[in-house]
Amino acid sequence: MAKTVGVIGAGAWGTAFAHALARNGHDVEIWAREDEVVSSINNDHENKKFLPGYPLEKTLKASTDINQVAGNKEFLVLASPSLYLAKTVELLLDIPSIKDGSTTIGVLAKGFIPSDKGPKLIVETLEEVLPEVYKGCVVYIAGPSHAEEVAMGKLTGLISACQNPKNSIRFRELIKGPGLMVYSSFDVIGVQVCAAAKNVVAVVYGCLDAIAENSEIFGDNTESFLLAAGLNEIQTLGFAMGATHAETFTSISGVGDLDVTCRSKYGRNRRFGHDIIKTDILSKFSSLDDLIARISEIGYLPEGAVACKYIHEVAKAKNLKLPICDALYRTLNREVQPEDVLKELLK
Repeated sequence: MAKTVGVIGAGAWGTAFAHALARNGHDVEIWAREDEVVSSINNDHENKKFLPGYPLEKTLKASTDINQVAGNKEFLVLASPSLYLAKTVELLLDIPSIKDGSTTIGVLAKGFIPSDKGPKLIVETLEEVLPEVYKGCVVYIAGPSHAEEVAMGKLTGLISACQNPKNSIRFRELIKGPGLMVYSSFDVIGVQVCAAAKNVVAVVYGCLDAIAENSEIFGDNTESFLLAAGLNEIQTLGFAMGATHAETFTSISGVGDLDVTCRSKYGRNRRFGHDIIKTDILSKFSSLDDLIARISEIGYLPEGAVACKYIHEVAKAKNLKLPICDALYRTLNREVQPEDVLKELLK
């Protein structure tokens, strides 16, 4: 049965996700800040700014009116980047169907959100901002899912994680269809940590991959070594933050998402790692904080750079040894050269 769905955020992943839901026969509207994005989706059935070259379902509608897109929907999907998510959600709080909890909410954003008490995971932050009825009821959606391949309808597996099993199943049933397989999970923390931390490993992987092109030291074996070590760090971080299921890290939300993020040609974080080596992209920034403040100058959003800052803070607070994450932090903070830190890391 067709459902009414609002998607907040028309970046590549939000657009591809909205397109997949529309392809499944649902009545979908997507919100974008930019007039040109709305016009492109409505008139050309393509998001030429954030997902160029991929035709979208003609039934998918876009608007710059966030109240129209989010109001009176059975489902709402939050797809804004973690950097802007909290402020975006504040715009939704006066919508009647959000106030009374009649809209089931899911979130696609990856990363951490800063607070006075240190970095927090996304669902925890949202449930503090949203009405009390959403406590334990926000669904987190993740998995190895590059927007380009989802837009093409290539087979993709996702996790629908929620403390409320009914909501997990609701989103699972909403999403599944041609090209999309969806599985439920109760390990909301573990799935979120995997989704955020794999981007950090992917940046380091991109650095290593670029260096390996002309190296007598690094090769495919080294890259697999890095993947395995990275997964260990993600699991260490996950359990320290409250993950509940070991299989989270060996399933599609863990090893699956890590593998595709590191190896796929579509990966922005892998690309950023390449650019660190190939174009010396860090030379224009004085520190990691400076990079984050001016991240729009990169031309794309490497979420691993932002997540790295917050993982470093969590590791320090919890006394965790995360050598890969620490190596990237020192690199992005301009304390060491990437080539030197990789050699030190992989000794």
